[in-house]
Order: sequence, then structure tokens, then C-alpha cells
Amino acid sequence: MSRGRVAWLTASDRPDAFPPVEHALREPDGLLAAGGDLSTPRLLAAYRHGIFPWYEEGQPLLWWSPDPRCVFRPGDLHVSRRLRREMRKSLCELRFNTAFGDVIEGCAGPRRYQRGTWITRDMGRAYARLHDEGWAHSIEVWLGKELIGGLYGLAIGRAFFGESMFSRQSNASKMALLYIDRLLSSGVLGILDCQVQSHHLISLGAVSIPRAEFVRQIDELCTPPAPFAEWPTSPVAVAELAA
Repeated sequence: MSRGRVAWLTASDRPDAFPPVEHALREPDGLLAAGGDLSTPRLLAAYRHGIFPWYEEGQPLLWWSPDPRCVFRPGDLHVSRRLRREMRKSLCELRFNTAFGDVIEGCAGPRRYQRGTWITRDMGRAYARLHDEGWAHSIEVWLGKELIGGLYGLAIGRAFFGESMFSRQSNASKMALLYIDRLLSSGVLGILDCQVQSHHLISLGAVSIPRAEFVRQIDELCTPPAPFAEWPTSPVAVAELAA
């Protein structure tokens, strides 16, 4: 395929039938392919090669690989001293993979700064399948019996590909990010992919790295391509996490 053109995929194409990421468009940044399907093999192949699906209801299935790529590396997350003090007094706790569907619903809910959602019904079902098969995970923030925030994403080997997060109370999603930061700092995970840069992510310490460097890193971190299973089986108190 020549540069400057979007590849069209069919559901019968091999799961890894994506063009090289270097062929992605510059405008819109990273658009690489359209079509195909959201089967588990295709999604796993996409993420391992630095590609992810992103589209809205009514659009064709679109695949992206922007350059540069927004990520958190070990030690990048910035939590202010004030917020860390507040977290030490928090009664919230983190749970893992206990309410994946509710986290998807929370992330797909209306937000003040955007109209609609890219988490379509088909996307929700696809990631639910990934969760059932051990690839997709949720980190949930609970205050008593109330789910107040969280995030979800895909984990392959030592790479975590963050998809979305939400908060129903101030800073709830940052509590979930703090746990990912612990996994990064301890070396259990090697990178948190945030896909596209935003002011909010940069304010938290995320950085942009060249796509070529990102692809090189995930090729190493996703080998072997095994599910990530090192989640706590019991809740983690946010107060202890922030200590």
C-alpha cells in the first residue's frame, strides 16, 4: 500500500492484515485503516503493533496509529502533595475486575466537554469479550458500595493500553492511575499507553514519544503475548496506596 491512502480491511482478512504504521496519514494524524472487525485476534494484533480502533456511531470502523504517542513511563505520573495528602485521608478503595461492565458504562457516559461517545455498543461488546478472555481489565474506585470512578484497558505482557477513565467524584480516576503508576515503578508493567495527547494527561505527567520508539518498546514488552494476571484479589485502600 502506498502512503497517503487508507487501507480497507474486510472481516475475512487475516487478523494482522494491517499496513505498516509508517503508512498512517499525517492528517488526520495516525489514520491507518478502515473496516475489518472487532474480533479478539484482530484487536490483539492491532495493539501489539501500535494500532487501536477509534470511531463514532455511524462511522466505519477506523484504525489509528498517531505519531507521536502519548504514554506514561515509570515515574512519570505527577500527584501533587496536596492531593496525595487528601488521598491519605480517603475512605475509598480500589477493586480490580469486579465491575468491568459498569466501568465501560461510566466511561461511555455523557461528559461536559464532548458530544456523544466513541465507546459504541460494538466496542463495548468487543472489550467485554476481551475481559472474559483475560485481556481487558478494570481498576475501579469504590466509596463504600458506590462506584465513583475507574479506568479500563487492555494488557498484553508488560504493556497496559489505557482506553478510557471516568470520575463521578473529584480525582477518582487519578486514584486508579496511581495504582498503574505503582505497577510501573515496581517494574511489573513497562508502559501505560494513553494513545492521544491531551492537556489533562500532560498535566498529570504523561509524555509524547515518537511512534517508532513506542512500537519498539511494545514489541519488547508484549513478548511473549500473554495476558496480564498480577492483580490483587482483595481491595486496596487508597490511603495506603498514597502513603
